[in-house]
Amino acid sequence: MTSTDVPTTEAPLPPRKPVGVLRGVLRTMRPKQWVKNVLVLAAPFVAGSLFTSGIALHLAVAFVAFSLAASGVYLVNDANDIEADRAHPTKRDRPIAAGIVPAKLALVVAVVLLAGSLALSFLASTQLAIVLAVYIAVQLSYCFWLKHQPVLDICIVASGFLLRAIAGGAATGIPLSQWFLLTAGFGSLFMVAGKRYAEMMLAERTGAKIRKSLEAYSGSYLRFVWALSATVLTVTYCLWAFEIREAHHNSVWSVISIVPFVVAVLRYSVDVDSGNGGAPDEIALADRVLQVLAIVWVGTLTLAVYIPAVT
Repeated sequence: MTSTDVPTTEAPLPPRKPVGVLRGVLRTMRPKQWVKNVLVLAAPFVAGSLFTSGIALHLAVAFVAFSLAASGVYLVNDANDIEADRAHPTKRDRPIAAGIVPAKLALVVAVVLLAGSLALSFLASTQLAIVLAVYIAVQLSYCFWLKHQPVLDICIVASGFLLRAIAGGAATGIPLSQWFLLTAGFGSLFMVAGKRYAEMMLAERTGAKIRKSLEAYSGSYLRFVWALSATVLTVTYCLWAFEIREAHHNSVWSVISIVPFVVAVLRYSVDVDSGNGGAPDEIALADRVLQVLAIVWVGTLTLAVYIPAVT
């Protein structure tokens, strides 16, 4: 038999069992990523309203609504990227790419989750529903069209973090500081640019196929975006910290919070620059020093907002 006579059929897909399919759907929903939705707490926390009566319920609604919406988007994204994921060294193990979860089932579950998240958001406020609808529309546009457009792909992913931060104010009716919005926006861009840079480094080491939008980038460009966003992030956070000082008891703690914040940005940059960093949550869970800095930072803000200054 010659080499041309050898069958070239693909390996058969694994048999689908109901329990396995259910686990695959849950895995594709990425519950670990729900931690990102704690950003809805940011605005009420810094406003000193986190423990105000009625606020907690609205924030819980916002958190759950964004979690359901994000999971729905993940299902759509993975169903749409089956072929590309199968060619990737790690994404090929995703349940839909691996044939564990049928793509049609994933899309049905996604529709249910997205519709449910919108319906739930109205329990908090119409403003939250509008923010969530914008989030869903932008993320679905990313899944189907814009993920392969250079620059736009980075901005859209970053907007997901920003919209979560805005949602906290929308759900509770708390006005958002301009410095808070700038900090959230450029902080999101900083993390996303770093993630793309790490993806490029991974592709260079392993020879893995990279996403189409990354083909238009160079390492130097991503480092430029990364450095630019880090600079603006640091400046706007400092301005926001001084604004917090004036708004809450003239406490010096918000100014002190600048120190762990800036050190954390530098530490995160070391992780990304090594080329081993992945998603922001993966870096945070792996770096103990970064975790300690985060705790100190949150602690200083808590003292600034909730503990009256001694005069």
